[in-house]
Formats: sequence, C-alpha cells, structure tokens
Amino acid sequence: MPDTPTLGNFLRRLRGQEGWTLKQMSERTGIPVSTLSKIEHNRLTLTYDKLLQLAQRLGLRMSELFAESSEPVDQPVTARRSVGRIDRAVRVETANYDYFYMNTELRRKRMIPIVTKIRARTVEEFGELVRHSGEEFIYVLEGAIEVHTEFYDPVVLHEGESIYIDSNMGHAYIAAEGCTEAMVLGVCSSAEERLMESLMHLQGQEVVELNGERRSKSAL
Repeated sequence: MPDTPTLGNFLRRLRGQEGWTLKQMSERTGIPVSTLSKIEHNRLTLTYDKLLQLAQRLGLRMSELFAESSEPVDQPVTARRSVGRIDRAVRVETANYDYFYMNTELRRKRMIPIVTKIRARTVEEFGELVRHSGEEFIYVLEGAIEVHTEFYDPVVLHEGESIYIDSNMGHAYIAAEGCTEAMVLGVCSSAEERLMESLMHLQGQEVVELNGERRSKSAL
C-alpha cells in the first residue's frame, strides 16, 4: 500500500532521487536544515507561502509537492487516470467553506475538482465576492445553496441541481434559507498552469502539514 501523500514523503523521495543531502536541499530552497528534517518526518507545519517558496525554488508546481508518482516531471503523459478518496484530499478550511481538493497527485491538470462544505448563510457573512480566472461547474450533493453573482439575480439550487459560470465574474455560494450547511462538487477549469495555487490563495488561505494531514492554518 503506498505511503500517505505527505510533503515529507515527497521531499525524502525527491532528495533520494537527486542524491542531495539535507544541506544541499537547504541551499536550494532557502529553508534551514533543521526545518527540512522536521518536514521530512511530518513533524512540522508549513504555511502556503512557504509551500510556494519550496515549489518555486525546486522548479515544481504546487500540485507536485503532493504527487505520489516517482515518474520524471517532464515525462509525456497520454492516458492519465486518478482515483480519488475524500480521506486523501488536500483539506483547506476558511470561514465560509471547507474545501477538499481531490486527485492532487495528477500534475499539470487544467481542471481542479473540489468537494466543498458551505457554511456561510448570508452574503454579509460571506464578505466580498470571489473572482478568479477560468470557469467553474457546481453540482449540489447535499442540502441547498444560494448562488450570488455580480450580474445576475440570486438563484437557489437544491440537491441534484447545478450551475456553470465564468469565474472572473464576482460570485459567492451560501447555504440556502433553512439549511445550516450544504455540500457541493465543484470543478474549476482554466488555462492558468497554477490554477490550484490561485484558488487556494483566495481569501488568504494558508495550507499546512500536520501529522500527515494537510489543513489550512486558520483551522489549527
């Protein structure tokens, strides 16, 4: 059975493949040796900005930090497949949503599947409308949601209903009246190569590693 896809497991594997010592990796990433050692043993948290620094210094995309495959990054892929499980998702918590980023082991993908628990119940509670590049599809799995967009009247969606929008239009999803929270499946798509990082950076989300589980700093 493969190891849990933690940042520590990835760094140990990468360092072994490249033949680097901890000191050599420290020089490449700008992260102290002691910190790298704790990361490799899954004993230290990392915020989003540090994950981004690590990826940039190593010449990787953020999604590759959680990749389970040991194949070379630039190897052409013509028939990819990924079976996702919610317990292996990258979890990010914010005031309005709990995000579960699925199938993170696939590199360079243009669609980002996200299972999201929606907790905000009013637009005032939600705050400023969200905007980002690309398009998105939302399908209601449980409960009901109210969709607010910049140029349209609000619409209520119930279980089994969906919506497709341009993501650069301001938008917000809140739990509909009479519903304390709702669960949706969202698929975001964009030509932007770092789409996942952009989505996770919205609303100041910070991702950390803790005992092998990836969560946002705000959740700790």
